[in-house]
Amino acid sequence: MQTLIVTGAAGFIGSNFVRYMLQKYPDYRIIVLDALTYAGNLDNLKDVWSNPNFTFIKGDIRDAAIVNNLAQNADAIINFAAETHVDRSIIEPGAFLQTDVAGTWVLLEAARQHNLDRILHISTDEVYGSIDVGSFQETDILEPSSPYSASKAGAEHMVGAYHKTYGVPTIVTRGSNNFGPYHYPEKLIPLFITNLIDDQPVPVYGDGQQVRDWMYVLDHCAGIDIALHHGQPGQTYNVGGGNERANMDVVKLILHALNKPDSLIRYVTDRPGHDRRYSIDCSKIAALGYKPGATFEDRIAETVQWYVSNQDWWRAIKEKQRDYKDFMQKWYADRQ
Repeated sequence: MQTLIVTGAAGFIGSNFVRYMLQKYPDYRIIVLDALTYAGNLDNLKDVWSNPNFTFIKGDIRDAAIVNNLAQNADAIINFAAETHVDRSIIEPGAFLQTDVAGTWVLLEAARQHNLDRILHISTDEVYGSIDVGSFQETDILEPSSPYSASKAGAEHMVGAYHKTYGVPTIVTRGSNNFGPYHYPEKLIPLFITNLIDDQPVPVYGDGQQVRDWMYVLDHCAGIDIALHHGQPGQTYNVGGGNERANMDVVKLILHALNKPDSLIRYVTDRPGHDRRYSIDCSKIAALGYKPGATFEDRIAETVQWYVSNQDWWRAIKEKQRDYKDFMQKWYADRQ
C-alpha cells in the first residue's frame, strides 16, 4: 500500500495518525479528506503541510463524487471521520447517523467499486456498552448505550456486511479512550487540563467512579498501523492502553501534575445512560505485535506539558470558536 486516503484526519486521532505514518513510511502518499466541521482544525496538520507526500482535500465523506475521485488512485482508506462526542450525540443524534453510518457506506461503496486493497474503519470500545467484571472480546455482542455508540455500531455492521456480501477487504479497530496532543478541549482530559491551567473548576459526572481504559494517542496509531498491514480482512481488533482508571483518579492525577487544589472539582448531574465501566481484551492484536509504550502516569505528564506549552492552540478554540462556546454553555446549563 502506497497511497492512503485518511478521512477525518484534521481531527485529534487522525492528525496524529497522519504524522505517525509520514514519519514511519516516508514513501507513502497520504491524502486527507476532511469536512472541517467544529473539531476539524488545519492547525493540527501544520507541521506536515509542506511534506510533498501529504495532500489535503476539503470534503465530506458523504459526497460520493469526491470520494470516488480520490479512491480511483488509492490503495486503501482509513476512516476516522465521525461525529464522536457522546454529549453532543444526546443533543443532536441525527448528525451522528448521517456521518457515522451514511458516510461510512459511501466509503465502502468506493472501496468496492475501485477494488481497494483495504478499508480500515476506526470504531470505539463504546459499542460494547458497559461491563462490570472482565473484559470484552471482539466476538461479544454489541450493546451501545448512547446515540454516538449506536451510530458507530451501525457503521460496523455495514462494514461487516460489505465484507460478507461483496468481499470488500475490511478491517475494524475498536479503540479505548484516547488522550494526547491536539485533543479537542470538550473531552475530559483536555478540558480538565485547560480549565486547571486557568484555575477554573472541572466538572465531574456523578460520583466520578466511571472506569475507562485510557490509551495514549500514538499507541493507538501504532495499533492501527499493525491492523492495517498485518490484520486479516473481515476481522475486528480491540486496541487499548491497558490503563483502567476511574475518572476521579484521572482528575486527581491532572490536579497533581498542575499543582492545583481538589477544591476545583465540581460534581455535576450524571450523563443520561452513562456507562459505568469499559474494558477490552487486546490479546488478538497483541498477537500481531501490538504493545502500548510508556506508563499512563508518564504519558499524562507529557500531555499536561503539551497543553501548557501550546496554549495558543487550545485558546483559539475555547476563547474564539463560537461552536465550542455555545456547546459548553448548553452543556453546563443542562447540568445545573
